[in-house]
Amino acid sequence: MLQIKWREVGTGLVVPVAIVALWQAVAAMGWVNPQILPSPLAVVRKWVEYLLPLEPYKGSGNWLAWAVSGELPYDAVCSMYRVVMGFLAGAVLALPIGLAMGASERVYRWLNPLVQVVRPIPPIAYIPLSILWFGLGNPPAVFLIALGAFFPVLMNTVAGVRHVDGIYLRAARNLGASQRTIFLRVMLPAAVPYVLTGVRIGIGTAFIVVIVSEMIAVNNGLGFRILEAREYFWSDKIIAGMISIGLLGLAIDIGMNRLNNHLLRWHRGLEN
Repeated sequence: MLQIKWREVGTGLVVPVAIVALWQAVAAMGWVNPQILPSPLAVVRKWVEYLLPLEPYKGSGNWLAWAVSGELPYDAVCSMYRVVMGFLAGAVLALPIGLAMGASERVYRWLNPLVQVVRPIPPIAYIPLSILWFGLGNPPAVFLIALGAFFPVLMNTVAGVRHVDGIYLRAARNLGASQRTIFLRVMLPAAVPYVLTGVRIGIGTAFIVVIVSEMIAVNNGLGFRILEAREYFWSDKIIAGMISIGLLGLAIDIGMNRLNNHLLRWHRGLEN
């Protein structure tokens, strides 16, 4: 099993390694301006400087002479704090509303037109209003992230509750179950896979929105650092920041996937 897993990892690394090798070859041959597209080695060096919390050493020829900033851990923590706070705010609102819309046809008819009008508006469009309402700092960023996480969780929750197999509902009614029991013991468990899928998508969306919001309203975080690097034309730091975002997003997605598999052990197709 472990051998198969490592084989899958190795297969998945083939294309990225080939791209990096081609990138290094193009940079080494001088086909592109290094200020526009620095080499992978330059990006790795800048990423290490961005990562390690060390003070620069003034001695000539020493590796500590790199201008190590140590900003990455702090920026990553700031970004993750906003993601978590915004996602929780959006999910806590979306779950009860989605359950109510899925379980009650009347509530669905009342709220669905509004949801369908507001849902296509991207969170980025709310940036001017968020700054007017909340000023600068974390509040507007958390508001935008909450908007980004709200609708994936909401729509998947509604779909999960409304698409429960009718056989289960009829069987529960024939056995004398009340509407409350049907909701708690039949509809809600059947909707859990949909809800968890919405949670996974919502966290991914929240992570995308946080990068945009940090370019507008705050003075720290991964998005802010990329915007700062753009102002000074530090291409290597821009790419290092992008790589950091990709690795952090990958870690979040892997964690959510494992959590979903753990919580859905009972679900068909995940027993093994």
